[in-house]
Amino acid sequence: GWEPVLREAKRAEIPVILVDRGVTVSDESLYTTLIASDFVEEGRMAARWLAQATAGKCRIVELQGTPGAAPAIDRKKGFAEVIADHPGMDIISSQTGDFTRSGGKQVMEAFIKSKGKQIQAVYAHNDDMALGAIQALEAAGMKPGEEVLLISVDGVRAAFDAMVAGKLNATVECNPLLGPMAFDAVQNAVKGQEMPKVILVKDQIFDSSQAADVISSRKY
Repeated sequence: GWEPVLREAKRAEIPVILVDRGVTVSDESLYTTLIASDFVEEGRMAARWLAQATAGKCRIVELQGTPGAAPAIDRKKGFAEVIADHPGMDIISSQTGDFTRSGGKQVMEAFIKSKGKQIQAVYAHNDDMALGAIQALEAAGMKPGEEVLLISVDGVRAAFDAMVAGKLNATVECNPLLGPMAFDAVQNAVKGQEMPKVILVKDQIFDSSQAADVISSRKY
C-alpha cells in the first residue's frame, strides 16, 4: 500500500528515508535508503550462542512474535538456519506469544504442561516474552537460567536485570537508537549524496556473564 504515496514523493523530488521497517514496492528507487536492524542475523546470533552453550544438543521451545510481523518471521528464519547445522538441536514446540509478557507466560505454561522436563532451552523472539516465560517456569518449580536456558532478542533494561539475577542467560540486542543515523541520512539526501540502499544497525549479543558490567552504561 506504500507505492502510490512513494510515487507522489518521487514526482515531487522528495527523498524518503525508511527507518526500522522496510516496504514492499516494485521499484526500489521510490525510497532513498532503509535504516534497520538485520532481524535474520539476530536469530542467527541467538542460535549460535545456544549451540555453543549446549555443545549443539538441546530441546528447545520457541516463543514466536506476532504472526506476519517482520521481526517474528526473520528471527525465526535466522534461528532455524543455524540449528539446521546441529542435528542435536531440536525445536519441540513453537507458538506465538504476540511479543507480550502475558502472552509469553501463557504459552510457556502450555509448553510446560505438554513437554515438562523435556524442555532444556527457550528461544523467545523478544525479551518481554522471555520474562513471561521466566514467571511460568518459576511458578512450575523450575529454575530459569539453570535448569532451563533462556535466550531472547531486544536487549532492554529488564532483560539485563534478569541476566544479573541469573534468570535469563542471554539477549541479542536490537538497537532502537536510530535517530542519529536517520538524521545523517536526511542531511546526505538533501545534499544529493549517494547512499547504500540499506544501512544496517550494528547489534550485539550479551550474556549473563557480562550483564552486571554493562548494565549501567545501557541507554535503553
